[in-house]
Amino acid sequence: MTDAPATQTAIAHIDVRILPPVERHPRIFGTLNSLTPGQSLHITSDHEPRPLQYQLDTALPGKFSWEYLEQGPDVWRVEITRLDAGCDCCCGSH
Repeated sequence: MTDAPATQTAIAHIDVRILPPVERHPRIFGTLNSLTPGQSLHITSDHEPRPLQYQLDTALPGKFSWEYLEQGPDVWRVEITRLDAGCDCCCGSH
């Protein structure tokens, strides 16, 4: 008997370079809120996404990890992984 190959979960990807600026953060946060613990989102950008990281750390502290996959100068790519399944609202519940 052989083992079935491991199923890999597809990683969501958003290339913000092709989105109007007004749609970028809502699309990113909508996708992040849909992730379950262990799932990741890859973001590709034409600029340093540090403001997004600050916004994420402020709005949802401790819920996501942030890892640079590529750091410019023309393209930045990051992987954001869901760590916590707690409440995403502002009530302070976990």
